[in-house]
Amino acid sequence: MIFSTKALIYTAIMAFVGLLIYLPFSLIINSLTFKLVFIGVFGIIGFIIGTLKMPRIESIPFTRKTAGENIDDIIKRAIKFKLKKNKIYVYAKEEKDNVN
Repeated sequence: MIFSTKALIYTAIMAFVGLLIYLPFSLIINSLTFKLVFIGVFGIIGFIIGTLKMPRIESIPFTRKTAGENIDDIIKRAIKFKLKKNKIYVYAKEEKDNVN
């Protein structure tokens, strides 16, 4: 089975986004082949987002921190972070040193 339910949903959503983005281009280029390729590319992007996990690439610090997580979870967290106006709350637990 190639498509999981999540991957199928992401593919359909991104194909629909591709269709919406294609509509302004349809005034310039009125070709069925171009339309199908455009929608197909966005569908493949949706499939990738819904299926793959972030690889670990040593030369990129971002991937070292997020390696092995689903790409859609990373995108969701980034959107939530931006919606909170880039605020990070860190609650540090203070430990008292016992100096004797």
